[in-house]
Formats: sequence, structure tokens, C-alpha cells
Amino acid sequence: MRRISLRRPGGTSRLAACLAAVGVVAALLTTSGGAAASPEPERVTSKFTGTDGVTYTATNHLLPAAQGRGREWLLTWAGSADPAKPDFLAVVDATRNSPTYGEVVNTVTLGPNLANEAHHMQYVWHKGDRLFAGALLQDTVFVFDTSKLPALSLAGVNSTVDTPCGTAPDAFQVLRDGTAYASYLGGPDVPGPCTYTNGEVREGNGAAGSPGQIVRMDRDGKTLAEIPAALAEGEDPKQCGNVPALKKATCANPHGIMVNEEKNIMVASDFVEARHFLSPKLPDQANLARQTVRVWDIKNRQNPKLLSVSKMPDGPRAGLEKSEMWHESRVVMEPALPHKKKHKGAFASSMLGGAIFYAPDVTVPNPKWREVFDDTTAYRAAGAPKDVTGGGDAGSWLMVSPDDRYLFHTVMGQSTAYGKPLDKTTGMLYVLDIRKLLAAGDNPKCNIDRLKEVYRGGLERDCPAVTSAMPIRDTTDGGPHWGAMDNFEQTYGGKFRETQQIRRLATSNYFIAGSFSGGGNHEVCMYDLDRKGKLKQDRAFRDERSGKPCVDFDRTSWPHGETGPARPHGILFTVSDSVLK
Repeated sequence: MRRISLRRPGGTSRLAACLAAVGVVAALLTTSGGAAASPEPERVTSKFTGTDGVTYTATNHLLPAAQGRGREWLLTWAGSADPAKPDFLAVVDATRNSPTYGEVVNTVTLGPNLANEAHHMQYVWHKGDRLFAGALLQDTVFVFDTSKLPALSLAGVNSTVDTPCGTAPDAFQVLRDGTAYASYLGGPDVPGPCTYTNGEVREGNGAAGSPGQIVRMDRDGKTLAEIPAALAEGEDPKQCGNVPALKKATCANPHGIMVNEEKNIMVASDFVEARHFLSPKLPDQANLARQTVRVWDIKNRQNPKLLSVSKMPDGPRAGLEKSEMWHESRVVMEPALPHKKKHKGAFASSMLGGAIFYAPDVTVPNPKWREVFDDTTAYRAAGAPKDVTGGGDAGSWLMVSPDDRYLFHTVMGQSTAYGKPLDKTTGMLYVLDIRKLLAAGDNPKCNIDRLKEVYRGGLERDCPAVTSAMPIRDTTDGGPHWGAMDNFEQTYGGKFRETQQIRRLATSNYFIAGSFSGGGNHEVCMYDLDRKGKLKQDRAFRDERSGKPCVDFDRTSWPHGETGPARPHGILFTVSDSVLK
């Protein structure tokens, strides 16, 4: 098959141009003020020449505060608000009690691509892992060597010519062998049939369309396999809209991706047909808002077998919503998997539906999904007004703690979806105790099927229980979209080790430019979690310039220069190799 680049002269991709046409790329943010310029940094550049012939660069700008003993770091993948300025990875000191706690001690600027729309990295980092960072609009994945943190070096680049059957890389799961699975939300580079690595063929309607795919990459980002996400026989055309229409309809637009290597299971959730979802010209968007979750058997890592495609059910709130778009099943953004061997189930959350679903066993051909929690209950716990519900609340990041005790979830807020005042609705970070639900094994009783359970939580004894709901108020048109678990703890002698008991979470407040909840306040915040699952904002994690809690990315000056505000998206806890056991 002939491989066709999406990139246009000057670093702008066909995918970027396509999404810009429907308003995904917004106007520039206003540059805010900042303190005096940073001290002169130490600059170290690494290079990689991709299969597209482009030489990519990554330049560290290490401040004096980055020197000294190894520490814990919060990596933040950020896009410049000025499309003429470089996107970058910010390295933030996340070491408790460090004199530079919360400071940006290094920025790693990327070139030559501009306006990447910096998106997600992998969900959790382990010692020895490479860092995979997706550029949504440039259809590119940057891979970094993390062995010399806080410095990062470019280990590889997967460009648009390396994945002709898919566009818009979204999320990543790194396996123990160093390879990674990546979800590609959008369709092939060009409309028409596309042949995957295993020889199967699917018809697609082009970049940022359908069907998306899964890509397996080696530790340097090289494509090992393009894996079809769409069923060969097609899917329900009433449920799965495609514009332009496909001969075989599909809902395959995978966003979130989770892997359990012990069970040889991979789960991905379908989001939207991206290039049309935000267009005000479409009369009917409902069947572009996906309701499905896909499960693969990955015993053959190179050629996973698609086991099931399941539609999430609607709940008792659906009949009351003014729009079909806010039904519980709409826009399934993220899945989450338990970790213990005895737990075979999976969770999934809907972005516009504001609900969490659970299937007790996803290894079977027909998993039995049911709603087990409505975000409305968490809103009550967070003290929101009674008329604020989960409908259209932009639920986002979802993760199970390594000890299978808690489920963490961020919600951006309901304001734009319902036209409510920005000071009335709120984003939030909440925590659910899921131990009873997982302990129920193959026969859980929990099922949100009555309206009072929407507001009070499930009435069955094994339903998830809210342990904490932290309101995150943001009067911009946005809210907390992404999150990260701190899976490390510090031991005696300044060393670190991985832990199953999560005691800290971080959030980033930005989604995607031009979207219904796109802007956000561009803050990265830290929250402590106590042994009872209660959240408290870590107010010691402060911006070194404003002195206020949270790291503010709406600043003028960075270690790499006076480039203005940036938009933080993916965040990840890491530790210097020298002090990590």
C-alpha cells in the first residue's frame, strides 16, 4: 500500500487543517504576565530522523534547580498557546519537602513540528519505561528516554507515514517488554480501503474520521503492527454514524486504552468521529457520539483478536435529558482495569453521559455491562446545587488504584453543555471505594436503574461508595480533564520505590482548543489522599512565580524563553533512575 504523508509544508498536517476547519483549533490565548526571566539554562539537544525524512529535535533547558540528588518529577506534556512557538514537556519538581517543590526546572522543546495539540502520554510510568507522548493534530508520537531525568532525550518518532491506517494518536499502554499499544482515534490517512499488518482490510473515510485503530510500537516508537479496531462485518448503522457514510458502518474510534498482561486482555473505549463532532453544521450528531467498548485477547501481541464490542446501556436519567447527547451511554471516553489476578472485570466512563459502567468479566464473548454510578451522586457530595447532574458534565480521566481499592475520576463540569452560569457548576475530582463491587465476583448486584439512585448512589450493598469529592472550580470554559496517580513513595535515605497505596493525585485543567470545554484555566494541581480515601489539596505545591497553589501554565516566561502561555494536557509521575529501586 502506498503511504501518503498528512504533513504539509511548514509542519502543518492535513489532520490539523481538517480539525481546524470545524473549530477544534481556537484563537490564541491572551499572554499573561509573569515574573522576571529565568536564570540562563543549560541546553542539551537530541535528534532523531524519522522515516518521513524529517529530523526531529528535543532540547532540554535545565535550570540550576534541576541539579543535585535524584528526585520525583511530574512530567507535563504542554502545547504552546502561540502556534508559532514550540510545544514542550515541562519537568516539575514533585518531591515532597523539596526547596523547589512545584517549580518548573526544565522544559524540553520539540521541533520542527508546531501546533501539535499535545495530548496524552501513558497512564502510569515504571522504572525503565520510555515516555510516549502523542501529538493529536500532527498525527505523530514522540518517544523519550527517561534514564537521565530530569533531562530527557529523543529516542524515536512515529510520524504519520508510519501509520497509514489511522490518525490522531490518543493514549498509550507500555508493556513489560518495553513495547506499547497506542489508540488512534481517527480513520486512515486517505479515504478508501486500508490493509492492516495482519492482511485484513477495512474501508475508511479519511483522516480524523473512521475507523480508528490500535498500533503496537517498539520501545523506540517504530510501528510493529497496525491492528484493526472495526469489526470486519460492520456494525449497526443507526448507532454508528459515519460522515461520509461507509459501506460497513463502524463505531470504532478508540480513545482510552487499558491492558492487563496477566489476563492477556486489552480494553478500549470509543469516543467520537472527531472531525465532525464539533461542527455546528451537522443536524444530527447523536450517532457520532459513541457508546461502545471493545475488548481484545492479546495472547498474540502482534495480532490481537477482537473478542467483543459492547454497547453501554442508558440509565434512569436518559428519559429526563433534553438532548439524546446527554444520555448515560454517550461518548465513552475511558476504560479502567483492576489489577489483582482474581478480578476479571472492567470499568468505563462516559464523557457526555456522566456515568460509570462495570462488567464483572470482560474475558467472555459477551460481557454484561451495567451502570454502577452516576456523577450526579458525586456532585451532591461535592456540594453542587441540586439541579447540577451528570448529564453533559465532561467526565474524563478514570483509573483504578494499584491495590484495587479506589476508582479515581475527573469531571470537567457541566456549564457549557447546559448553558448554566460558570460560577454555578464545577469540575471535580472524586474517589469511589470499589472493594465490595469487585468482591462480588461474577455476580454483582449493583445496578443504577432507579432515579433516586442517580442522586443517592446505588441502593445495592456492593455499589461503589463516594469517599471524597473535591470541587475544582474554574470560571473559564473548561475544567480538570486529566489526572495521574503518584505510584511512588520515598523511603529512608532519599530513595524511592513503587507502591500500591496511592497517597497523591495530580490533575491538569485543559481539554482541547475550540471544544465545548476546551480552554480551562491551564493549571496543574496536586491533591493528597489519606488512608480513608479523603482528598485535600496540597497547597504547598505552588507556582514559583505567582506563589499561589497549583502550577500555572498561563505565564510569560519559561526556561526556554518568553514564549507565553501553554496548555497542559498529559501528566505523569516519574522518578530519577539513580534513586528508584
